[in-house]
Amino acid sequence: MRKQALVWQNMIILVASYVFYGWWSYKFLGLLALSTLLDYSYGFGVNSPNRKRSKLFLWLSIINNLGILAVFKYYDFFAIEFQHAMSLIGIETNPTILGLVLPVGISFYTFHGMSYVFDIYRGEQKPIKNFVDYAVFVSFFPLLVAGPIERANHLLPQVQRRRTFNYQQALEGCRLMLWGLFKKVVIADSIAVTVDSIFGNYEHFNAFGLIMGAIAFAFQIYCDFSGYSDIALGTAKLFGFELLSNFKFPYFSRSLAEFWRRWHISLSSWFRDYLYIPLGGSREGKYKAIRNTFIIFVVSGFWHGASWNFIIWGFLHACGFLPLLLMKKNRQYVSTVVAENKMLPTLKELRQMLVTFVYVTFAWIFFRAPDIETSLNYIKRIFVNAAENPMQFLSIPAGSMTLLYIIPLLVMDWMLRHDERRLMVPRNRIIRHLIYYTMVLLVYFLLYQNNNDFIYFQF
Repeated sequence: MRKQALVWQNMIILVASYVFYGWWSYKFLGLLALSTLLDYSYGFGVNSPNRKRSKLFLWLSIINNLGILAVFKYYDFFAIEFQHAMSLIGIETNPTILGLVLPVGISFYTFHGMSYVFDIYRGEQKPIKNFVDYAVFVSFFPLLVAGPIERANHLLPQVQRRRTFNYQQALEGCRLMLWGLFKKVVIADSIAVTVDSIFGNYEHFNAFGLIMGAIAFAFQIYCDFSGYSDIALGTAKLFGFELLSNFKFPYFSRSLAEFWRRWHISLSSWFRDYLYIPLGGSREGKYKAIRNTFIIFVVSGFWHGASWNFIIWGFLHACGFLPLLLMKKNRQYVSTVVAENKMLPTLKELRQMLVTFVYVTFAWIFFRAPDIETSLNYIKRIFVNAAENPMQFLSIPAGSMTLLYIIPLLVMDWMLRHDERRLMVPRNRIIRHLIYYTMVLLVYFLLYQNNNDFIYFQF
């Protein structure tokens, strides 16, 4: 009876996941199903005791998944860049441009499938016989379109275990969903108006305004993406699942290495486990450690989109990470939070956080701007205009209204920094409900006014 109930639970979730994905575009349901079926089949081949056969199916999975990404996400980029390269040496080419629509979530569900096959190859996971269970793992709708990127050994055991309703878990899930919606709709989308205005007309703003625009985008993308992650984690809780955390207050990081342990955790750990370590990590000498660092950061940038901007963004993070690696400080702050057991940070911690945030925000300019030329002109105008008119920093900059959203968010995050999932809830029932109703009303009234897609839907 319990087994039959589990079968129905997973069937309902699988159908709901495909309906959810098909609601965006039913045309790509076949691609999702094909990708799922292939990696499910490859898992049995990779489990072969014959190491050559095992490696063959591993490479089939890699080629299959990267091939899907190459066609839908990167083909046009490489075709255009090839045309430009040939024109520089006087050869005119006319490559075919596919102009395909990028399927939502393609970068996430292909990485789910590859991680499953990788784990079987490394002996950390057994092939799943039940196809429905595996399909739920790949397509579970809360994380299907924008993560977090789950691991088979974390999510599959939950898929294979019958879930029962847990009131406390569901309550925590509802709070996370509300907080995530609030961060996205009320904070991120409100800040987006200022960010779009400044980045879209940067020539008309002074240096202080451009700096404010970059800071605003840093918090827009943080609230947008972490807001989605909170919604995903909260929704999963309603169904009895616990997903991996994806954000742990990254702007309180004391170094760039700590930032990447707190920002988009599921992606950074994926590249660490399935690319950096297999390449040798930092175990095979300083040269290979430097090489591997640049590989994972540049690939991480390219994962975000087929654009030189993202590649440069990843390259900048590699450059910032490199001194920590060479000085063997990249493993600092692995298990601690800033101002541990204290109310406020020390001056040293404050300086470290400020330096890290400034570097990260500078790199965000390349992430946000539409192309390299715009990025460079944006940065150039900051320095040139600041030198021409230093007195501007004594006045209120354009975009300063976003501080009305940013400062309360920072205060809230600071109080929660020890546990990203445990939201502070007033004990007084009236105050608690008043806060909930206020947040719901703000989300409701601003939802259709702003109506911006989640930023990471495009990846």
